[in-house]
Amino acid sequence: MTNARTTAPFALARYRQGDDVVLGLVAGERIRPLEAVDLGAADLNAFLAAPDWDRLAGLVEAEGPWSSLDDATLVAPVEPRQVLQAGANYRTHVVQLIMGGLTKGDPDGTPDEIRARAEKIMDARAASGRPFIFLGLAQCVVGDDVALSLPSYSEVHDWELELAVVIGREAFRIDKNDALAHVAGYTITNDVTTRDLVFPPDVGDIGADWFRSKNAPGFLPTGPFLVPATFVDPSDLSVRLELNGEVMQDASTAELLFDVAALVSTASQTLPLLPGDLLLTGSPAGNGQHWKRFLRDGDVMTGTIEGLGTQTVRCVGEESA
Repeated sequence: MTNARTTAPFALARYRQGDDVVLGLVAGERIRPLEAVDLGAADLNAFLAAPDWDRLAGLVEAEGPWSSLDDATLVAPVEPRQVLQAGANYRTHVVQLIMGGLTKGDPDGTPDEIRARAEKIMDARAASGRPFIFLGLAQCVVGDDVALSLPSYSEVHDWELELAVVIGREAFRIDKNDALAHVAGYTITNDVTTRDLVFPPDVGDIGADWFRSKNAPGFLPTGPFLVPATFVDPSDLSVRLELNGEVMQDASTAELLFDVAALVSTASQTLPLLPGDLLLTGSPAGNGQHWKRFLRDGDVMTGTIEGLGTQTVRCVGEESA
């Protein structure tokens, strides 16, 4: 498989060497394995706790065991212990969900009335200054080398392409102004969601079932690269998802209700964020619920975020898998 490139001078990736998965340094068309002596740390998360990017930059021009990136089978570039996810963080996305009827309660009124109420909800959220963050499962993080198996218990599995923050040094109860100093880098994640399980009718008013709707095996395709934060301006990156070549999501992180610093700071108020953890920033408009088109056996999703490369996710029905 051809690996879509990052435009950064270099990035990290994890890839298969025989039966093993190794950490690699990516530079242009090339990739090379990184040993502990190269990192100056025992493993990836230990490196991210105090990342020395200059050390890796020195390897880019050095001789070594380089090979073609096209020949590498990439896996998820991170090994998070925790996954945190920001919900309802793009205004238009949430308005579309409310109008589509897949939020709590049934939409009541004309389309204009429903839209007006939805926009009022989002404006109130922005004014409150408080992001909404929930937990995902780290075991759902996979690379796009793994096909996405669509569980047979639903026919409304949906895509949510997102900019994902990779935590560097531990962050606990940090101020927003200090938050970006705790970000090691960025990657791409597709937060796959089973829409009819978000608000299951049998739980009444208890709340949303984020566990079952978002945590089936492989529901967090991630990567292909971990791009150092020094090469990324998260404030205005294009976010684009195509389904079988047709554009479904096409937006910018400039539309985020709460920016990366606000999300990291808010998440850190409750629990320590650990090196290598993922924090998803939310997904823009253009999900399957909006298009009335959900994932099917044989679909191919390509998700691109500016500067971070492109991930390709192939869907298979559970029976086919």
